[in-house]
Amino acid sequence: MIPADLLATFSLNPARIDGRPMSERRLSDLRDCFADKAACDAALARGDPVLYGVSSVEPAGGDGQLHYGLGVLYPGTIGDEYHMTKGHLHAHRPAAEIYIGLSGEGAMLLEDEACGGSCGGSDAGAGNGCKLVPLRANSVVYVPGHTAHRTINTGSEPLVYLGVYPANAGHDYAAIAKNNFAHIVIRGADGKPALQARALYAKS
Repeated sequence: MIPADLLATFSLNPARIDGRPMSERRLSDLRDCFADKAACDAALARGDPVLYGVSSVEPAGGDGQLHYGLGVLYPGTIGDEYHMTKGHLHAHRPAAEIYIGLSGEGAMLLEDEACGGSCGGSDAGAGNGCKLVPLRANSVVYVPGHTAHRTINTGSEPLVYLGVYPANAGHDYAAIAKNNFAHIVIRGADGKPALQARALYAKS
């Protein structure tokens, strides 16, 4: 059976897939993602902005089918931390994913689930268990299976991207909510993105 959803059109400004709803996440939805709780609470006292949205196409079908989503992540920082998505593991852990950068400037934070938050370190030399990979227009980031992934906007414009994943991948947000990522991405003293171990940065 050939699925019905064979063609979709999208725009970059605004970032939307035509005819598909946009699921949005606000700052309050990501409070536990940020290491600097005081900065997050101060920002929430000023308002509760939308940080990102995703519009998805999920054709019906079984094994071998693909789903995809168009994401837009808005620029900004909470304290020193860039705006980010919640991030997730796949419920079907072996499932990989690709992210295709369409516009803006950002990065993918990748952490091997096997590190269990123990692949710490203070910088990008945190080991093979953690990588910060640039995501920008005309680039593709491959996310292996068994890898938690989070999108970061490190620029001054909306970061727009496509994510393509197996239909049976599923999204496990609960594991991230429980353990979070072992690393965060901050704006360094030189104004450039820097990888920082959460345990060395966490503030009350």
